[in-house]
Order: sequence, then C-alpha cells, then structure tokens
Amino acid sequence: MHPRVYKLLTPAQWELFQSDRCFAGAPIDLSDGYIHLSTATQVVETASKHFATQDEIVLVEFEANNLGADLRWEPSRGGALFPHYYGVLVLADVSQTWTLGRDPKSGLHDFNSVGMGIVD
Repeated sequence: MHPRVYKLLTPAQWELFQSDRCFAGAPIDLSDGYIHLSTATQVVETASKHFATQDEIVLVEFEANNLGADLRWEPSRGGALFPHYYGVLVLADVSQTWTLGRDPKSGLHDFNSVGMGIVD
C-alpha cells in the first residue's frame, strides 16, 4: 500500500530500541497486541494525538516490504487503514530516523525538517 511506514517513539524508547537492537512495542502496543505504525500522511496526526506532552520524539522509518507478512493494514481512526505490525521490530530494518522537537511558532512537533511529504 505505502512504501514506507513510521513508528513514533519517545527518546527513552528509541535508546532502548538501539541498545536491545529490537523493539517489542510501547505500552499501548503491548496492550493492543501489535505495534502501531503510521503512513506519512497519518504520522503528524498520530504525533499530536498520542505524543502531545512529549517535547521531543523520534520518528523511525521502515520500508514496508521489509516487514513481511507481519505487517497488516487494518481499519482504525475514522475507518482509515493503518499499518499494524504483529511482531518485534528489529534495528536492522530501520531505514532512517529523525529527532523532532517543537516548532517554536506552532508548538507542534516540527515535521518540516523531515521532508519526503511528511508535513501537513
């Protein structure tokens, strides 16, 4: 469906991902039984909805094809299809990362530095 999918993490979660070389999920992922991912068009809303209190977040990019059959597209927010990963993410599958602070004018996380169409 989409060539790339994204996971938003707190800096502490990203540090743990790097040290463990894998990531089984944030608390909400573990509770729901899959890792919540977003497409480029969904990630900004995901950040504002679930990371509003975080001054800094880490955007982690994956090539969807590399995630295999454990990546499923399922209805979620408003019936839109979201990528859900039923497995453990491994560091070797990470294509790129960005650390995002807040835009001083809007107060929202600054996706403008990311490029690749991940902005509203």
